[in-house]
Amino acid sequence: MATNLLPLPTTDLTRLKERVKRLAEDRPAVYRMVDPAGRVLYVGKARKLRSRLLAYFRAKFPDDKAARILQAAHDIEWDYAPSEFAALLGEIRAIKKLRPPYNVAGNRNRSAVFITVLGGAAPRLAVAKWPHGEERVYGPFNSGDRVREGIRVLNDLLGLRDCAPKMPIVYADQGDLFAEPRQAACLRYDIGQCLGPCAALVTQERYRAAAMDAVAFLEARAIRPVDRVVDAMEKAAAEADFEGAARWREKFEALEWLLSANVRARAAVDLLSFVYRDPGSHGDDRAYIIRRGTVRAAFPNPTTPIEIEAFGGAVREEVAREETGTLLPVERLDEMLVVMSWFRKHPEALRRTTPLEGWGAVTT
Repeated sequence: MATNLLPLPTTDLTRLKERVKRLAEDRPAVYRMVDPAGRVLYVGKARKLRSRLLAYFRAKFPDDKAARILQAAHDIEWDYAPSEFAALLGEIRAIKKLRPPYNVAGNRNRSAVFITVLGGAAPRLAVAKWPHGEERVYGPFNSGDRVREGIRVLNDLLGLRDCAPKMPIVYADQGDLFAEPRQAACLRYDIGQCLGPCAALVTQERYRAAAMDAVAFLEARAIRPVDRVVDAMEKAAAEADFEGAARWREKFEALEWLLSANVRARAAVDLLSFVYRDPGSHGDDRAYIIRRGTVRAAFPNPTTPIEIEAFGGAVREEVAREETGTLLPVERLDEMLVVMSWFRKHPEALRRTTPLEGWGAVTT
């Protein structure tokens, strides 16, 4: 006897399609696919809602993800947004709040990577697809391989560990607690590429100083590791050790690229600080206060003197607020990537921006 291995739809798709045709408009919106219990399965955004939703009903099951989502859904809900930009923000914020199972990792830009500095007993530099509460975060970077190579060179030169975060740490300051000498957990100590904080082979002060050297390098406040590479490269060349000089040059190029890439990434984030006037699709124009790539406030576009004065007060309040915490706002990285992507794909939108400090001069 044949068995139907495909799950049956949880609702009448024909009637749901007719409701979408009848009620949905081709306007920007954030929509939600919900199951029979009311749980949100998927959140999406649309520039033209009606067209986007009807595309789900044309998708082939089970090959297309859209068809699988629709098959599991019982209903579709939506909220119109003033513009596509507003819909993008609404989508990422809803995903973060609701954690729908069909939204893979919050629809993040998986090509980007970040440099993280994990604190604790022995700070550790690493490259991550997504940071999770690290003390310092740098990026985003598009070339993951080059970032990993730069961090490997930086770790080796400064003697920083690259082992798992759970590795037990014992400093030389604690040596009197152990009767027998301890051995490093890997070969990096033996070849001079790790200070050995796992085996009481370095003091806490010495190791932390090396970690701070790495942070200073990443923040372009010092280039101590580069100085060491240049000295070694020149020495090898003077001794006619051309192979050695070539290896040191590769390290130099890796560090030089890492430094410049980090400076560019930081500048790109800093430049995304302005008031953005976003025209609404149906006349609902909005004004966004954006700082370092994240939307701090949104208002109807001010036009009257009272509205302009009130909005100017909000801008001045944001400018006066000091930025604290990590280099990048870990809790708002999703939104920052969305904003960066928006202005990268729509460079003409930058014509509708005004620097935060100069907004008071704008009267219309």
